[in-house]
Amino acid sequence: MNQESDFKNLCNLTTNVLGLRKGSLAYKSRKQELQVARMIASVIARSEYDTNRSVIAKVINRNRTLIYHYEKKHSINYASFPKYRDIFNKVHNSFTIIEDSKKVFTSIFKLREHLRKNNVIESNKHQVIVRLVSGKIGLDVKLSYRDFSKQLELIKEALNGYKYDSQIITL
Repeated sequence: MNQESDFKNLCNLTTNVLGLRKGSLAYKSRKQELQVARMIASVIARSEYDTNRSVIAKVINRNRTLIYHYEKKHSINYASFPKYRDIFNKVHNSFTIIEDSKKVFTSIFKLREHLRKNNVIESNKHQVIVRLVSGKIGLDVKLSYRDFSKQLELIKEALNGYKYDSQIITL
């Protein structure tokens, strides 16, 4: 869930930086500008987020083995293909600026209060746990199946602009 949304955000960043149409990385076109953009977004996702190859392939509408190819060819392309190197540096620098600007929670109390202020309500009769990790702290948010979708959307909205990982655990 989080990997897919992170990669979609990275694809949107890549298309914005390169002046391409939003969603164009999933097109079947083999134009060089789109292929280079796909390669760069995939390599950054693998190196920075450790995004699953299947998730990347699904979002860019390609097969998983192509992602292996992108990773294998990255160092060669970076060393010998100036256009690839320039675009990679531009996208990676933009990515780094955005990631560095995200905030991290310093205590469980602050994270819990932030979620409460944004209407995230834990359930007494929970069947699902959403484990949130921000920086060095972690918090388990207990939810029921009944309001799981609504609460998950509220959590996403509340933590927009924060650096965090989430994991869904069913009981």
